[in-house]
Amino acid sequence: MTDFPAELIELLDSHVRVVPDFPEPGVLFRDITPLLADGPAFAALVDALAERYRGEVDAVAGLESRGFILAAPLAHALRVGMITVRKAGRLPGHVTGVDYTLEYGTARLEVRPETVTEGHRVLVIDDVLATGGTARAAVELIEGAGARIAGLTMLLELDDLRGREKLTGYRVESILHY
Repeated sequence: MTDFPAELIELLDSHVRVVPDFPEPGVLFRDITPLLADGPAFAALVDALAERYRGEVDAVAGLESRGFILAAPLAHALRVGMITVRKAGRLPGHVTGVDYTLEYGTARLEVRPETVTEGHRVLVIDDVLATGGTARAAVELIEGAGARIAGLTMLLELDDLRGREKLTGYRVESILHY
């Protein structure tokens, strides 16, 4: 658990819409689009993260796709670069990649190696920590390119899926827990 202010947690949680049976029956989807659409709430999120990580990171790595939405304004606020960690086949030219297991199959994350600076402290950010497979693959990809993981931050975490267990040894922070 982390120590984000209760007021921030309440504000952000009030902007997360719960959608039952999406994308399939039995799934309870947490929709962050109302949060992104509310300027003051979205700014409060970005400002809180910037305050927390200022001076601690040299780059922010956003995971496709909603991680991009969080990473770009945070990188801007911190005045550091943003690394785009993409799904397979979406980056032109030479890429490095890591395959990982999903609940029903495999997937691949890729990065352009010249966007990762050796020795840099990189904050990995995404909207949701579920099973931890995507976050773990991103860690392997960024470390494989020579950077260090300064931490992983997720807007929300689905605690019952125990994704945090795949990230043992790393600083993992989630603001909202469900």
